[in-house]
Amino acid sequence: MNPNTSTIQNYHKRTKHHLQRYAKGPETIDWDDQPDPFRRFSGCEMLTLPAPGRDLQPLFSDLDNPQAIPMQPLDLNNVGLMLELAFGLSAWKQFGPNRWALRCNPSSGNLHPTEAYLVSTGNDFIKSGVYHYVSHDHSLEQRCRFDETLTDAALLIGLSSIHWREAWKYGERAYRYCQHDTGHALGALRYAAATLGWSVQLLPGWSDADISLLLGLDRKDDFKALEHESPDMICRIIAHNHITPLNADVLLATAQSAAWFGKADSLRAYHLYKWPVIDEVADAAHKPRTEEPVWQAPQHVLPASSCIQSATAIIRQRRSAQQFDGKMPPLPLSDFYRMLAAVLPGAAAFDPWQWPPKIHLFIFVHRVEGLTSGLYALLRDNTALEKCQAATLDKFDWQKQSDNLPFYHLYTGDLKQLAKTLSCHQPIASDSAFSLAMVAEFSESLALSPWLYRRLFWECGLIGQVLYLEAEASGIRGTGIGCYFDDSVHEILGIKDDTLQSLYHFTVGKPLEDKRLQTFPAYGHLQSAWL
Repeated sequence: MNPNTSTIQNYHKRTKHHLQRYAKGPETIDWDDQPDPFRRFSGCEMLTLPAPGRDLQPLFSDLDNPQAIPMQPLDLNNVGLMLELAFGLSAWKQFGPNRWALRCNPSSGNLHPTEAYLVSTGNDFIKSGVYHYVSHDHSLEQRCRFDETLTDAALLIGLSSIHWREAWKYGERAYRYCQHDTGHALGALRYAAATLGWSVQLLPGWSDADISLLLGLDRKDDFKALEHESPDMICRIIAHNHITPLNADVLLATAQSAAWFGKADSLRAYHLYKWPVIDEVADAAHKPRTEEPVWQAPQHVLPASSCIQSATAIIRQRRSAQQFDGKMPPLPLSDFYRMLAAVLPGAAAFDPWQWPPKIHLFIFVHRVEGLTSGLYALLRDNTALEKCQAATLDKFDWQKQSDNLPFYHLYTGDLKQLAKTLSCHQPIASDSAFSLAMVAEFSESLALSPWLYRRLFWECGLIGQVLYLEAEASGIRGTGIGCYFDDSVHEILGIKDDTLQSLYHFTVGKPLEDKRLQTFPAYGHLQSAWL
């Protein structure tokens, strides 16, 4: 076995939660010592973006057919709006003296390990170079200035993770959650670009070393000890009908010889606990340069959405529900089937995804109109039926429920208490309309390449982002669940080996609002700067 694959398998096993014990994490948490959720670089030229909060005409339902949305001009105003909708603030919350920001891209525990960078060449509205996006200030910090030899216009978005920011609360399991958040961030970027008539092209061949060089993450002296960033992915924004090819090697050579500015400020928290296993698995799951075959799922038409809100409104109102109404009326079947269709590979939200699907949903249906309570499965690859049947309990009946969806009934019964127990005893998994486990084709993926471990979690995060927004569009709310008892889930499904593994849970229902919390505008603290 590849030693990196072995390292990853050992990490995955040791970070499983069990009914008898949880994965290793901090024994105490000092909330007053929480890492700064906003990274800043001192010593950089600052570029304040145009005021956020602008609404656009396209409805959320229009995003089903993004090609029909007129392309907006590629300028600083629209780029700033895209960054806001993808990575910016959506609101502030306050309870007593404590105040915290919410963002448009979800994050485990509101810790926000994902950082976003903009790379520009040959655009007349911004100097060519590398910029770090500061969501708190809605501004760009210029980390690198390119020379003017790169005349071909390109706009790239790079994503990275600060693993320690997540590990401060979640310990060794944090690496998993960082990968979830990367998938969520990709989904958030795709939705934000689509509101402008733009698209996102994930550049799958790039290596971690390439991304580190381009974004300046390999500049170790620019980061505090233990607070470095790990590269995740690089995407190109397509905002014109005629796109010139991107010469990655020329771009990387330019970044290597360019002038760099600034150093990362300290995240201002004491590193009481150390989690070396996270660095070990990150090294083992590094991505080399790859030659990726061209793959794209055939597009399919989604059931019509009843949502009449604008896409920008839905994006900005997305929240993670903290509590559900356990007496909610059944979710309309049309809304439920719409959500299932929206997470299939051929849906518009998966345009950037260039790999065959490896994640399937096992769904605990509690309150859905027209469906008996029980366990169901949505297979996101039409060829996976026999594989999933062979890997799960023999008594599952696998009765297809829809002519238009690969959706199967497995078992009838009231599974609310079971769903709650499996998701670390959290009522949000049982008081909902439905909850689910995202189950990966695990061992087969790792056998191909160790770095695919990360990609499985990215795919889960992308599915989660779609579910978040589709729930909002249906007038309800979703919540990602990272805490669940891994092997207990597998036992219930009949999974006996690593062929399939549960990587993420999710739940959708009618939210109960905590009236003790105050809500404030996302950028009210900066309003005077734009007056």
